[in-house]
Amino acid sequence: MMNSFFRNPSCLIAGGLFLFCAHLSAQTHPVSPRITQALEETNLVRLQGNVHPLAQAKYDQGAVSDAKMMNRMLLLLQHTAEQEASLKVLLDEQQMKSSANYHHWMTPEEFGKRFGPADADIQAVTDWLMSQGFQGIKVGVGRVVIEFSGTAGQVRRAFHTEIHNYLVNGEERFANASDPEIPAALAPVVAGVVSLHNFPKQSQIHQLGSFKRTKGTGEVQPEFTYISCGSTGTQPCYAVGPSDFATIYNVQKLWDAGVDGAGQTIAIVGETNLNLQDVRDFRKMFGLPANDPQVILNGPDPGITSKSEETEADLDVEWSGAVAKNATIKFV
Repeated sequence: MMNSFFRNPSCLIAGGLFLFCAHLSAQTHPVSPRITQALEETNLVRLQGNVHPLAQAKYDQGAVSDAKMMNRMLLLLQHTAEQEASLKVLLDEQQMKSSANYHHWMTPEEFGKRFGPADADIQAVTDWLMSQGFQGIKVGVGRVVIEFSGTAGQVRRAFHTEIHNYLVNGEERFANASDPEIPAALAPVVAGVVSLHNFPKQSQIHQLGSFKRTKGTGEVQPEFTYISCGSTGTQPCYAVGPSDFATIYNVQKLWDAGVDGAGQTIAIVGETNLNLQDVRDFRKMFGLPANDPQVILNGPDPGITSKSEETEADLDVEWSGAVAKNATIKFV
């Protein structure tokens, strides 16, 4: 993994995992259309599992106004069984040194052509969305999602589900009250609707460590050892800093050889903006060279959506930059 980390020209990371790297071309294969029947609004199929678990009757505050705007909803598209099997094989081969596909990465465009729906299917789905009055229709480059915007009334009429207000733990949210339905002809291509609600995803971060600041000098030092591990919570924990990581995973040799991420770009996906000063403090505290991440907004600036989300964003940005310390970090 460390070789991939430093050598790939452009990588996408989410939650600390490498998801996709753009590098070399991959062979494309013709994709057959799957939408072969006429669209009939009276012949519907239910998209099971598309109701948020907190959209419960005990929290229900009633239907929202039909005029309520719902921006940047996502229609999730699906692979064929053959595409899914082929993708799994390719992902394995890209990590096998004995394979001709070893480190033969695909661009998003190439991925979409090989593993996405046929052009005719994409056109049929976008035409249907337009016919329902939705606007801002954008097909993702990788042909995995289609973004669209509209009103709650348009959602109700197109997907045959009402959007309700919910009050959960004192927070107001909205969500679809039942699984959406679509014309049966679209079912071979459409997997579901990702975002008919505004319930946030819960960060999995657990804050355990701390740092201390010397009153007289203002010097900041991390508290590397603290008591909170083990089944009783009384055993010492030993936190890991960038230099520790470099020693444990044999990165120091790469740094010494000048392989430190310079000239490379790492893209990290987040759901919140972040405070650049957090990153600067982290790098200064551990003696890393100054290297601010580039913040790229995909749509309106969400601001700091929550403390836990920002902490997770900080971790992803700080630690990718702690290992590839001179790489360009793009936080999207």
